[in-house]
Order: sequence, then C-alpha cells, then structure tokens
Amino acid sequence: MKSLVVKTAHCPQNHPCPSVEVCPVGALTQKGFHAPDVDMNKCIKCGKCVNYCPMRALVLE
Repeated sequence: MKSLVVKTAHCPQNHPCPSVEVCPVGALTQKGFHAPDVDMNKCIKCGKCVNYCPMRALVLE
C-alpha cells in the first residue's frame, strides 16, 4: 500500500504550498510556510498533489 511522503529537503518552505489547493479531499494542510502535513486517513492516493508540486517534494511510495 502506497503512502504520500513529503520530502522536506526538496520543499523550499518559503511560500504557500500550491499542492494543498489541488487536493480533492483536503488531505494536505500547511502551517505558515512549513512543508505540508498529510492526513493519510483522508488521502485517496490520487497523485494530483504529486503531479502539481514543481519541486517534486511530494511522492507516492
């Protein structure tokens, strides 16, 4: 079973995360400009956030 992982080393953490807005189920949240948090109970593993992240900081593995 895959899970969504946030690669914080790839995330610049200096802006609102664009992937938070594209999640269809609201599984991604962000506090300030920190790397997003994933609620795996909500995540449907659709990959929209993975494809949308320009830094490739979100991966399904």
